[in-house]
Amino acid sequence: MKLWDKGIATSKLIEEFTAGRDRESDLELAAFDVLGSIAHIRMLQSKGLLSQSELDSLEKELKKLYASVQEGEFVIEEEVEDVHSQVELLLTRALGETGKKIHTARSRNDQILVDLKLFSRERIRKIVVETRKLFDILISLSNSYSEILLPGYTHMQIAMPSSFGLWFAAFAESLADDMILLRAAFSITNQNPLGSAAGYGTSFPADRRLTTELLGFDDLHVNVINAQMNRGKMEKTIAFALGSIGSTLSKMAMDICLYSGENFGFLSLPDEFTTGSSIMPHKKNPDVFELIRARGNRLQSLSNELSLVCSNLPSGYHRDFQIIKESFIPAFNTIQEMLEVTGHVIAKIEVNRNIIDNNLYSHLFSVEEVNRLVKEGHSFREAYKMVAKTIAGGTFNPVKRAEHTHEGSMGNLCNHLIEEKMEKAIAGFNFEKIEKALRNLLE
Repeated sequence: MKLWDKGIATSKLIEEFTAGRDRESDLELAAFDVLGSIAHIRMLQSKGLLSQSELDSLEKELKKLYASVQEGEFVIEEEVEDVHSQVELLLTRALGETGKKIHTARSRNDQILVDLKLFSRERIRKIVVETRKLFDILISLSNSYSEILLPGYTHMQIAMPSSFGLWFAAFAESLADDMILLRAAFSITNQNPLGSAAGYGTSFPADRRLTTELLGFDDLHVNVINAQMNRGKMEKTIAFALGSIGSTLSKMAMDICLYSGENFGFLSLPDEFTTGSSIMPHKKNPDVFELIRARGNRLQSLSNELSLVCSNLPSGYHRDFQIIKESFIPAFNTIQEMLEVTGHVIAKIEVNRNIIDNNLYSHLFSVEEVNRLVKEGHSFREAYKMVAKTIAGGTFNPVKRAEHTHEGSMGNLCNHLIEEKMEKAIAGFNFEKIEKALRNLLE
C-alpha cells in the first residue's frame, strides 16, 4: 500500500531501492505514530472535520494498535511502504472509509517529523535516567576515595598530584555538562510540527496549539517551512549531544584501559569483567572499556554524517532525509548500552591505595615544594630554580602531601555543587509534563 498511489505501477527495483530500510526503522516509531494520530484526530473533530462517532471509533482502533505495539505484535506488511501507511491500512480495514479520513490536513512529512520528535523525547528521557545512575555512582566513588592520591599527567608525563576523588568527580561533572547540552537539543526537539503538512501548511482550519498541548510539546514550530527544515537539523543537534556523552565515556574508558595496565597499576577490574587471550594465559584484557572507547568515538562522528547528508539541500522535503533514520535511531541504543555497562563495571573497580608510596612518583610534588618555599618568602621564580636544582642533583626528597583547599581541588571537591549542577540540568527537561499529556491522550 502506498498513500501516494495513483494507479501507475512502480518498477520493483526502484520500489525496493527507495523503500530502503524504512520498515525496519519505522517499527521503532510505530507507537509514536499512533500517539500523533490520536492527537491529530482530536484536533480534526474539534474543527468539525470528523464527527464525534468517527472520532470515537478511530480512537478505539488506534488504542488497540498502540497496545499491539507495546506487546510486540505490530508489523509492517511486506507490500506496505512505511508505518504511516500501515496504520492507515489497518484503520481502513477495521472502519472502512472512516479510516481513510485520518490523513485529512496532514502529510507524511509532518507525520514523520512528529514521530521522530516523540521518539527522540522518549529516548532522551531514558538516556537522562541512565546518565543520572552513572553520575551517582561516580559521585559516590569520588566521596569514598577522596583522600587516595593518584598521579596527574600532562604530555603523558607525571605532572602533579591528583586523587581518585578528583578523577571520579571530573567525569561526573562532565556528564552534568553533557546534560546541559542534551537539554538544549531537547528544547529544539520539543516543538510541535503538526499542521505544517508538506511544509506549506493546509487550507483546513488546523488548531496547532491544541495538538501542541495534547502531545505535551513545550511550543510549536511556528513557521511551517521552518518546521520542515527542522528535519535533519533536529537529528544532528541531538547526535552532537549524544556524541558529547560518548566523548566523556570514551575518555574515561581510555584512562581505565591505561590505569589498569601493569605499567600503571592504579586500578584493577574484577576478573568477571575482563577477557583472556587464546595464547597468553596471564592476560586480563579490558575489552569492555576498549569497546566503550571505540563506540564513543564512532558516536561523535554521527553529527558530521548527518550534517553532510543535509548540508547542500534547499528548503523543503527531500528523500535524502530517509537515510538519516538508519544512523540516527540506533544511536540511542548505542549510548544507552554504553551508559548501562559503564555504570555496572565501574561500580566494582578496585583502586590502588598506595600508588604514591612508589618513589617513581616523587617528582609529582615538585610544585608543592616550590609553593612551600614561596610561602617562606622566596619569589616563585627563585623557588622554581631551587627545586629544579635539587631534582637535577638527585637530592629532591619531598613531603608526599598536597594541601589544596580551593573549590574543585582534591582537598575541597565541592561535589555538592556538581550534584546541584546535575539536578538543575535534569529539572529543565520537565518530563513530568510530557508523561501527563500522553497519559491523558491514552485515557
